[in-house]
Amino acid sequence: FQAEDGIRDVERSRGLGDVYKRQLIILDGLADRPIPELDNLTPLEYAKTPNFDYLIRNGISGLVYPAAPGVRVGTDVGILGLFGYNPFKVYWGRGPIEAVGAGLVLNKGDVAVRCNFATVDEEFRIIDRRAGRIRSGTNELAKALDGMKLDDDVVVNFKEGTEHRAVAIFRGNELSAEITDSDPGIPAEGKKIKEVKAITPGFTFADKTAFLFNQFIRKSYEILKNHPVNQERIKNNLLPANILITRGAGMKMKVRKIAERFNINASAISGETVVIGIAKIAGFNPVTKKGMTSNIDTDLELKINVALQELEKNDFVILHIKGTDIAGHDNQPLKKMEFIQKIDSFIGVFLDNIKGKDDIYIACSSDHATPCRIRDHTADPVPSFIWGKDLLTDNVTSFGERNFFSGGLGKIRSNEFILTLLDFMGVTYKLGS
Repeated sequence: FQAEDGIRDVERSRGLGDVYKRQLIILDGLADRPIPELDNLTPLEYAKTPNFDYLIRNGISGLVYPAAPGVRVGTDVGILGLFGYNPFKVYWGRGPIEAVGAGLVLNKGDVAVRCNFATVDEEFRIIDRRAGRIRSGTNELAKALDGMKLDDDVVVNFKEGTEHRAVAIFRGNELSAEITDSDPGIPAEGKKIKEVKAITPGFTFADKTAFLFNQFIRKSYEILKNHPVNQERIKNNLLPANILITRGAGMKMKVRKIAERFNINASAISGETVVIGIAKIAGFNPVTKKGMTSNIDTDLELKINVALQELEKNDFVILHIKGTDIAGHDNQPLKKMEFIQKIDSFIGVFLDNIKGKDDIYIACSSDHATPCRIRDHTADPVPSFIWGKDLLTDNVTSFGERNFFSGGLGKIRSNEFILTLLDFMGVTYKLGS
């Protein structure tokens, strides 16, 4: 039960059974919709996944809503749910999560915001809202922006994130996160960067903050357009990262750690700053290493080996894989299908390494759907399953969105999915006597 729902902690059910180690695999943006060139199957349905299918035949499956039916979510909200939080109760904006993930300190009164390095023309029309998914030189660009001074003695602390992502913290007096995004969204090509405005015009702090955000964006263009990193990119026929676009402003909020609430040792493996940020907030030990990218070229062998190591010392291990989401955003169904098959082959390696161990559950879910033809997140429920030695299995035999309609888990929400996992571990709370 979620403390954020107003339900108090009640008797813990430890003692009903053993506490099992658990591996949760998050395949970011996994779910999709029928693709004509894939015989009207989804990339997941079209892919050959013998190792996932083995787990599904011997497990229980269902469809999981990242937040609620009909509600589209960002990665931050979807991941919050898969760490056990009710995002309707605890979500406080992408910016603060990214700030924690990037290792920045967020003080009371600060406003943090998620940024993209983007490419625009001289009229601020978007050419590419991810600057060609820039992957190098962002640390140098960030140094040029860090410490920027704005009106009213406001200072911006700036840090690069994963690939085109970054985070900015606005520090000063009388600031508000009640402002709109400058990011025009997907697809953005040809659209102008949006002017940041107060969500409620006339709210003085928000009006002031919106003015400062617009000033920050204009200054970022002046600083970045002639930066040596961008001059070199232009010479190499790469898109320059010549401006910042913003979304997900928020302020610091106190949240109870999930690991503390259920008294578990836990870790999270990812190359994505938003996942690292949520892991820290939830009390999970974040694990990231060189080679763990937020793209299709991530080192899956490294991630699987690290997951096996983490399972030796933790009750609960989350392994986050981003590439499926990237292929969805880029409308590359064949690449998405091929990456799913590659993941499946490494699941086989994982299974080979846990043979003979009966204290492990394996679960798999996704933070949201990213259909290729939409190129963005949708509210579709995501296929999810749990495998373990003492489950009542259902009749589902293979991985796929439509296959899971009849699964034994039914249709539940992401934080309910995690509570189900935690109950198998014997660490949830009993309501009543």
